[in-house]
Amino acid sequence: MNRTIREEAARPVAEQVADWRPIDGSGEENSSTHISPSLEDANSYCRTLATGHYENFPLVSWLLPKGLHQHFYNVYAFCRWADDLGDEIGDRERSLELLGWWRDELKLCYSGRCQHPVFVALRPAIDEFEIPEQPFADLISAFEQDQHVLEYDTREQLLDYCTRSANPVGRIVLHLCRQASDQTFGWSDSICTGLQLANFWQDVSRDLDINRIYLPKEDRKQFGVNREDLLARRTTDGFLELMKYEVDYARELLEGGLPLVDVLPGPLQIDIDLFARGGLRILQRIEQIDYRVLETRPVVTKLDALRILSSALLRAGGRRLRGKRRPV
Repeated sequence: MNRTIREEAARPVAEQVADWRPIDGSGEENSSTHISPSLEDANSYCRTLATGHYENFPLVSWLLPKGLHQHFYNVYAFCRWADDLGDEIGDRERSLELLGWWRDELKLCYSGRCQHPVFVALRPAIDEFEIPEQPFADLISAFEQDQHVLEYDTREQLLDYCTRSANPVGRIVLHLCRQASDQTFGWSDSICTGLQLANFWQDVSRDLDINRIYLPKEDRKQFGVNREDLLARRTTDGFLELMKYEVDYARELLEGGLPLVDVLPGPLQIDIDLFARGGLRILQRIEQIDYRVLETRPVVTKLDALRILSSALLRAGGRRLRGKRRPV
């Protein structure tokens, strides 16, 4: 690379694409202009990319075992690239082409032929923690779906999307923490889906601005909410009832996944607890504005975050005390 690894990682993904996946004058794809970096450089690239977006990546915190930090940076870098290929290119057809290329790079990684720094960095964790290809492929699939699905007919369809857009991250984390099992996957899926739904209901108005509607048609029909009312930002009685219905379901999912916290190693308990409780606080904020998310975006404040963290630390302390009191 002519640029330093830090300079490269600091550039927007949409700009980096031109180097990794350029198009010549005929519209045909050229081979990459980059040579595969060393593992050290690849790790530095992912670390710079992740810490540059730290506000969106709270998992790598002082609470996590230090030995896992780099692995989490690398997973984040994969997600960042896939997300930006889907959202930042500005052309849906081109985004689909690039996401297909990203899928090909993933396949190369699993065949042991890593080229891009993200995959060079990911490969050691894939081997060490036996992470399957599927969760990474599922994430790419969700970003591909974003290019042509802007609205969902049923809750089942929306949950299928969450299964591929949110749940894979939790499953990858469980692999990294050596806690992968059918039981932990079930709890993690419940938390991840619940959190994604909470974010959707927090951002109903913002999503309308980009022509996305995550409130399923069948649910809107049940409460008499038509598309025109949504687009006009009309807060009808039916809309408020609909939002309560959706918030209650998201809460059920988040609370249903909380048993995961108790089975994880100590530091990880706090991080997962923070994710779940953060989602629950979003739902509480929606309730506190009487579900009027078309008029006001509910926010979790810094004070909220401090309270959630304090509560998580207290619960962690209580679990340690209970553990010490158990008879031998």
